[in-house]
Amino acid sequence: MSLLFTCSIDDGHPLDMRTAELLDKHGLRATFYVPIKNREGSYVMTRENLRELSRRFEVGSHTYDHCYLRELDVRRTYYQISKGKNGLEDVLGLPINGFCYPGGKYSAKDIDMVRACGFVYARTTANLFLDAGHSRLELPTTIQFYPHSRGVYLRNYARSGDWLKRAGPLYLALRNDHWIKRLHALFDHAVEAGRVFHLWGHSKQIDELDAWDEFEAFLAHVGQQVRADARLTNGELVQRVYGVERKVLAPTAAHFKAG
Repeated sequence: MSLLFTCSIDDGHPLDMRTAELLDKHGLRATFYVPIKNREGSYVMTRENLRELSRRFEVGSHTYDHCYLRELDVRRTYYQISKGKNGLEDVLGLPINGFCYPGGKYSAKDIDMVRACGFVYARTTANLFLDAGHSRLELPTTIQFYPHSRGVYLRNYARSGDWLKRAGPLYLALRNDHWIKRLHALFDHAVEAGRVFHLWGHSKQIDELDAWDEFEAFLAHVGQQVRADARLTNGELVQRVYGVERKVLAPTAAHFKAG
């Protein structure tokens, strides 16, 4: 089996357009998880940019205003999940099949609500996975594009389970001091093993780290190693692994409207 590569970018910041250009440049697919607003005060891309992005990549929901769900009651949870989905569909005129739990903070109640609101799949922030997990409503990742400490990896490893199959990736993460070397080591291991590599991150953080060159260099490396038919959005990965058909809705005028 050859490696399957997917990438997801969270929060819908205007800098996502720069990330999208780099992904496009290297022929890679990706999913962008976008809230309608951001209660933390961060900017969210305009409707025009969102429509432009949706013509090239998958767009998923990230709640209505980037709200952590775990501490909400059922009524407020429903509001955040349903209004985020409906808002994106109104802007794009396309079905929104994917959801991402803000901050990776969620409970069984939230999984049930994501399912009830009609999402096909949902992504978490569980890392060090080289597969698509055990549930399409708890899709894990491999690594975040961010210089986390060893302690962050250890805590995520302890919290997210499946310890035996994640032990090898954890070892690689801990033995590489520099975060970019860690990123490449995990990717090269995934290529050799013929597994799944799921990169995720935030465009705003890439900018704050002044790491655009490192990000593009990694994308170029991926483009050289991964076959074109193995470069997937999150939704395409779920469809391939779980055999779930995406919901299809013919684009409406909103999808093509410039303003």
